[in-house]
Amino acid sequence: MIELRHLTKLYGDTVAVDDLSIQVPDGEFLVLLGGSGCGKTTTLKMVNRLIEPSGGSVWIDGRDSAELVPFELRRKIGYTFQQVGLFPHMTVAENIAVTPTLLGWSPRKIQNRVSELLELVGLDSRELRERNPTQLSGGQQQRIGVARALAAKPRVMLLDEPFGALDPLTRQRLQKFLARLRHELSLTIVFVTHDIAEALKLADRIAIMQKGTLRQIGTPAALMLDPADDYVRQLLDAPRQEAQLVETLVTGNSSSSENIERDK
Repeated sequence: MIELRHLTKLYGDTVAVDDLSIQVPDGEFLVLLGGSGCGKTTTLKMVNRLIEPSGGSVWIDGRDSAELVPFELRRKIGYTFQQVGLFPHMTVAENIAVTPTLLGWSPRKIQNRVSELLELVGLDSRELRERNPTQLSGGQQQRIGVARALAAKPRVMLLDEPFGALDPLTRQRLQKFLARLRHELSLTIVFVTHDIAEALKLADRIAIMQKGTLRQIGTPAALMLDPADDYVRQLLDAPRQEAQLVETLVTGNSSSSENIERDK
């Protein structure tokens, strides 16, 4: 379990995260949702100490993460970045093997793990393992990023807007892939996004943040049915408005077609 206890991050007089307390049970898919600058990425990075908190603490499996050596903590937690972050001078196989190599795995064990992970994320090991990231599509790069994060068999995954730069069809395919993968591997996931539809589709619970504070946390259904305040209500109204726009366009096109038929 991950537990954030009164987590705070200050940059001078600016409060990036303000007294945030959240519990994430084992196996849960928690989405941190909010606009740019709300503190969601800062919160994610404090979980694995890429950023050190100014106050409060992060507990993982009953231990204060401040008591752990940072690089050892990070090796136990899979992390994917907004822009994937693959090393361009390394092959696909070498990118995936980064953490197992640092952990001292044998070359044979690493080779087998790379093949296993490429199969897991739906890519052809023989075709892709020796390619460089620049030779891959955006969707393939994102899958490699997930494979690299899973390389050392972590139980916790942190994902920072991993699908934000992808086209809608690729994004939809990878959302389905991630939803399947978390169940197959019994992963605990904390996922950052500003896409409300994505949050509603993937999350067990959603934590809505604004200006570093937690405005509301709950299941997608609970938030939609009972928003805590106007900010949450307006944020969650966006998918409804998009659906209404699509319906209007479809209805309008149908009406136009009917009018054309009548004029003939």
